[in-house]
Amino acid sequence: MAKWLGPVALLALIPSAAGSDDPRALFTDGGAAVVRDVIDGDTVLLEDGRQVRLVGIQAPKLPLEREGFRAWPLADAAKARLEELVAGEPVNLLYGGAAEDRYSRRLAHLWLADGRWVQRQMLLAGLARVYTFADNRAGATHLLAAEAEARAAGRGIWADPYYAIRAPDETSDFYDSFQIVDGTIRSAALVRGTLYLNFGENWRHDFTVRILRKHARHFPDADAFEGRRVEVRGWLFARNGPMIDATHPEQIVFRADSAEDREGVR
Repeated sequence: MAKWLGPVALLALIPSAAGSDDPRALFTDGGAAVVRDVIDGDTVLLEDGRQVRLVGIQAPKLPLEREGFRAWPLADAAKARLEELVAGEPVNLLYGGAAEDRYSRRLAHLWLADGRWVQRQMLLAGLARVYTFADNRAGATHLLAAEAEARAAGRGIWADPYYAIRAPDETSDFYDSFQIVDGTIRSAALVRGTLYLNFGENWRHDFTVRILRKHARHFPDADAFEGRRVEVRGWLFARNGPMIDATHPEQIVFRADSAEDREGVR
């Protein structure tokens, strides 16, 4: 069965001061532009011809002429909401990491003239999930707080089982997809510089989070994880059972009530 987190449990994921500062201070200015068209719930086309991927979130996906691809639930609603926000509107582009992807899309955060952060608006509507990268994680705490609000209220995608929070023992049903998994780490092992967080008794087939040597310095030592309940997000793949690679701390958040745990993994 898919798991659902109530609002009290969910709020423990987010630092209490998440919205106290102006998040724009976390980014560098990328200039102004006007949105010509909306491609899907997290991609727009500017009047100058640049395509912008709204970094930091993942909206439900449309086929966009991909053969055999089925639209995710609420993909049309996400596109419609983004059109309401930005179509024909002037926006400011801000960058918090890598500025371009391999498809030559700009990787930007968008702000409207009235001061609204577009990514945050999509999350508050429940029409996107937080989706960060090791080289693009600025503002993640603010985005997680917005997602938490929508989840607690059951808005948009959070009322659809397709986007439910998964238990570790059901992850094998969701290979090759982006998932959020909630569970307790049974053991943590450092093997030749790679940290493995095991959520079951048998690492050969149970759900595991892998932190490669090149990313391990950003995370606590193994003993900080054992016995801890966490929430982890990422793409599920098969390697001795279901696995998610964690490349940056914002992918993993401790689930607990103590003040130090609300800060997440640092």
